Amino acid sequence: MSTPSPTTGHPAAAPLLAQEPPPRWRGAAAPAVSPGAIEVMGARRLFKQPPQSRAEIHGLLVKGLPYAVLLNLVDQLTALTIDDIAAAVGLSTRTLRRQREQPAKPMPADLASKTWLLAETLSQATALFGSRDAAERWLARPAMGLDGERPIALMRTLQGAELVTEFLGRLEHGVYN
Repeated sequence: MSTPSPTTGHPAAAPLLAQEPPPRWRGAAAPAVSPGAIEVMGARRLFKQPPQSRAEIHGLLVKGLPYAVLLNLVDQLTALTIDDIAAAVGLSTRTLRRQREQPAKPMPADLASKTWLLAETLSQATALFGSRDAAERWLARPAMGLDGERPIALMRTLQGAELVTEFLGRLEHGVYN
């Protein structure tokens, strides 16, 4: 039981810090921009000046990246199938193939965001495993630390993508489970 406050006579409130989970917002601690993501998407040619902050990336995604960015990503990846990539960004394979006819058409913001997230995850895995091919193979195979799920399959949802990026961070620091 808390003791009454001498000034108000009401019981003193317990500090909330022990009860609150750590903040999910990483703010300044998060890297500003993933140059690897820009490279994976082939987006360097799209920007006169590459984005320098998450806010700039957000603006670009809301405005809509062209489908050419996603198509370039699909063309570069060899260990992942077009079906895997389409599912990871929330498209049918048929729709993705149809976009080859209009590569300059802007993607909706949610699709652009999922494309960026996939590119960032691939970039993070490439840095960890030493090559893009090794990163793609890791994304395509079941991972014990992800309850046997294939990382690319988890990329279908933001929560699954978060599990994948958190697991990559643990691997980077030597924590394997």
